[in-house]
Amino acid sequence: MIIDTHTHLYLPEFDDPAAAVGRALDAGVGHMVLPNVDLTTIGPMSELHASFPECTSLAMGLHPTEVTGSYMDDLSAVNDALDNAAGVVAVGEIGIDLYWDKTWRKEQMNAFGIQCRWGLERDLPIIIHCRDGLDEVLEVLSGLPDVPRGVFHSFGGTSDDVRRIRDTGDFYFGINGIVTFKNSRLREVLPDIGADRLLLETDSPYLAPVPHRGKRNESAYIVHTAAYVASALGISTDKLADITTSNARRLFGIG
Repeated sequence: MIIDTHTHLYLPEFDDPAAAVGRALDAGVGHMVLPNVDLTTIGPMSELHASFPECTSLAMGLHPTEVTGSYMDDLSAVNDALDNAAGVVAVGEIGIDLYWDKTWRKEQMNAFGIQCRWGLERDLPIIIHCRDGLDEVLEVLSGLPDVPRGVFHSFGGTSDDVRRIRDTGDFYFGINGIVTFKNSRLREVLPDIGADRLLLETDSPYLAPVPHRGKRNESAYIVHTAAYVASALGISTDKLADITTSNARRLFGIG
């Protein structure tokens, strides 16, 4: 069994989210973690979980690209959802994204810090989105009152980045279709991460792995990423699935 630790099957790109879940189950994906984006996604995400409570879990957070002038009000609503939604196993996805726009850098850092503290207060891991913002992310994490734990989702960094992250907290690294891209150097970094710190994910509907690159991604496609990562580490796909599933269960408390 494989756990997809990061998938947005509830987004509008999927006309039939239930069918996408079914295809994932048929492909050997036994569980899927659904992270939130903004206030508009809480409803459809929760509805999909209610339809598949045995094989899905939720993460509740405000995505960094959704942090604007009203972010404190948005955080209040997300905080309420965090306390009241069923099936929540993490705070996320949260973090820093300065790739598209640096206008809200200060606000993103503040929102990230607030949500990291939610995780500490509730003993929940955090799911971190970090794009062109590692220095900022590590600055926030270093200022927390306790050691954070969680996953750097969609990791695509260097071995030095791995070291800096591991020095800051108890973190895993989410690997998705990026690793299969021809121009990715991530394959060379995998041994420095180590199988015991890897999580598999899709980030669907984005970042479809080869041979589906350029198409809408979905959780069923995680098998291609798993096979690639296993080959890079010199182990069988079944062995990698066992290790990463154990990692995901440990981090998220999935039964």
